[in-house]
Amino acid sequence: MRGSHCDAVPGGGRVDGVAGVSAAGEVSRALHDQGVQLEHDLEIVDFLAEEVSIFGVSCVGSRGMAGVRPDNWLDREVDQFTLREGIAEVGGNPGKLEKREDIVAFLELHIEQGPVLEDGHLDIGVVTAIAGITRIELVVNGRADHAGTTPMGSRQDALTTAARLVVGIEELGTLLSQGKFHFAATVGEFSIEPGAANVVPSRARLLIDARAERREDMERFIAELAVLVNATAAATAVAIEPPLTISDNLPTPCDPFVFDTLDAAAVTVGARHRRMASGAGHDTAWMARVTRAAMIFIPCLGGRSHAPEEYAETADVALGAAVLLEAVKRLDRDLVDQDGKRP
Repeated sequence: MRGSHCDAVPGGGRVDGVAGVSAAGEVSRALHDQGVQLEHDLEIVDFLAEEVSIFGVSCVGSRGMAGVRPDNWLDREVDQFTLREGIAEVGGNPGKLEKREDIVAFLELHIEQGPVLEDGHLDIGVVTAIAGITRIELVVNGRADHAGTTPMGSRQDALTTAARLVVGIEELGTLLSQGKFHFAATVGEFSIEPGAANVVPSRARLLIDARAERREDMERFIAELAVLVNATAAATAVAIEPPLTISDNLPTPCDPFVFDTLDAAAVTVGARHRRMASGAGHDTAWMARVTRAAMIFIPCLGGRSHAPEEYAETADVALGAAVLLEAVKRLDRDLVDQDGKRP
């Protein structure tokens, strides 16, 4: 099985997953044109709602194919329209949730959504793992006071305390990213109350998005974050609620046999390549639960994605498709065991 997704985010995403679906189709065309008869059936998939949908959830199609889409998701509602109704409206069966047991391998081509390949003048990234994503909420409870009359040394300012946390989170994320494994931490949501120019902020809320290729790095980040929170509260005399984990998804390793095959395919077609982890989530993370799976990254202009400037050269998509074609031929030859065992 090869494929990706065609849905996009508002204001961007014109090549995002679309390149992977198009390349999957081109591989089938090339096999036909070359008169190649495979030992395995070959499928193309365009997954439903890989991007976050209006219902606030993502990877709806791949989670369904992996048999792990939560049943209560179907009742998620926007303007009196449910996800159940949405799936039915596009021709799906919302009542069907079956884990596929017949797929011997899954491959996904995707733009990198980052600058590593372009900066390194490389053609292909062979994805070895998809980072786990943990989101953590921090709430700082200070005290509202008059901004003009309260002495600077007498304040319990939630915002300045939160600012220390943001800087500390950036420093911790930078430290953990120095090794050979991918790690990133971002404060992507931030709000203060009461939000008036003449009032010392009484409350601040921040949401951390942390991503790790290795679970041990995430666990270290969580432990160090607790230390940072306690130290900041002690230094500022402002109360900070214990970190609250909102969501916690484990990293997903790709299959070594499949990414070894992608390495060999890249060499065969003459593509300059490197192994790398994905800091973004993908349908492959869910397909890896039911079969051997790995990804091919191609460069995108300036590393930009989910923006109007998102762009990939046709030649780069074509070279990625050539790697995909070669990998399909190799996997078809090497995965001769139909009982699901590894070669």
